[in-house]
Amino acid sequence: MTDLASTPASATAPAAAPVPRRTLGALLWPLLGLAAAVVAWWTATAFLEINTVVLPSPSDVADGFDRYRELLLVEAWHTAVSTVLGFGISLVIGVLIGVAIAAWRPVERMFSPLLVAFNAVPKVALAPLMLIWFGYGQTPVLAMAFMVCFFPIVLSTATGLTTTPVDLAELARSMDASWAQIFWRVRLPAALPQIFVGLKVAMPLAVIGVVVGEMQYGETGLGMIIVQTSGQGDTPTAFAAITLLALVSIVLYYLLVLIEWLALPWVRATTSAR
Repeated sequence: MTDLASTPASATAPAAAPVPRRTLGALLWPLLGLAAAVVAWWTATAFLEINTVVLPSPSDVADGFDRYRELLLVEAWHTAVSTVLGFGISLVIGVLIGVAIAAWRPVERMFSPLLVAFNAVPKVALAPLMLIWFGYGQTPVLAMAFMVCFFPIVLSTATGLTTTPVDLAELARSMDASWAQIFWRVRLPAALPQIFVGLKVAMPLAVIGVVVGEMQYGETGLGMIIVQTSGQGDTPTAFAAITLLALVSIVLYYLLVLIEWLALPWVRATTSAR
């Protein structure tokens, strides 16, 4: 007791987590990786003397962006809006299908093989049919985004809802909880981490689906810009559009990560970061 009482408080208190240092590292390492990639890119184009039409240098891409800055930013906004809309449609329908599969075994047995078969079909093969069904415009773009990214949402939702911890489910039943109460207060909260895994897989796929749709039958968006500029031999502008497309994907993905971080505080409290 004497030794413990005489121990300085600084020696017994747990060390504070270096949050600022971790935050700085989380920002610094991606920037270092980006800088290394740009340096390697510039070195390859400078020393190998690659033709600009084949692979433009970072400075050429910056010039292409500067020439068409306003147009590229407007089309990037159109692509981002289409991605969010397509992802939102996939989220609603995918979660509903996942809930149906998890809740009723006959639904799983009837429709799971069909979902797997549909997911295995290359979506580009459906492009001519979608042109007949929807024509040109935003509708086929959203349909392509939906077809590309809804399956991971269905799979993660069904998996999360069918892997509820047994002790939680049994505790809820012992308290005479109804099916709806067990679903909303036990099964769904326990499934949310798994559902967000599917959402994070689906978000980049939604961007891919939107760009494929814009390339095939879109009237706006970065996909249309990439097709037009590459067809004219303006590779720097096409690379500028691709760079903006990557930025849109990164921003949307980490926005989803932020939503997960805010919506699931109990996951951080009950799991280890490493």
